[in-house]
Amino acid sequence: MSYDRDALLELIRTESLQRGEFTLASGKKASYYLDCRNITLHPKGANVIAEGMLEVMRSTGTLPEAVGGMAIGADPITASIITLAGQQDLPLKGFMVRKEPKDHGTGKQVEGPVKAGQRVVIVEDVITSGGSALKAVDAAREYGLVVERVIAIIDRLAGGEEAFKAKGLELHTLTTIRDFGIEPE
Repeated sequence: MSYDRDALLELIRTESLQRGEFTLASGKKASYYLDCRNITLHPKGANVIAEGMLEVMRSTGTLPEAVGGMAIGADPITASIITLAGQQDLPLKGFMVRKEPKDHGTGKQVEGPVKAGQRVVIVEDVITSGGSALKAVDAAREYGLVVERVIAIIDRLAGGEEAFKAKGLELHTLTTIRDFGIEPE
């Protein structure tokens, strides 16, 4: 399989992009909304996203040891990537970052078969300010993981890239809002 960017663009256009008046997680108002759960939980979308993100990882050098991000949004992305990696016999594991550490059991905020010192990539669906992915970066680093980069499906071009640069990280995205004729608000 190879990454089909045109298929991803069409899925975002038909399954994810909505026009109207919306309030974003950041509290900002927007004239459009990107519900990427409609494509991360779509059989074709899950595969196209995984293929695209694996291609980005390959193009930037060696594969990380694991991928993951903030629960719940990044979970289907992580699952798709590690499933495809397994089918290609790639030793890529997944992890998830809880919004808060558990108050029972081991009390972990980072869950999965990862250990301190491992190189990881944070995955995300939509980047606006980068807030959710930045929380995942901080939790992963606190756990001892070495975050190499962040990869997202789409960038709203609203300051997220700069926020990652301030943390010493590159942001790679499969698309931006400009691919849909939308300019930053």
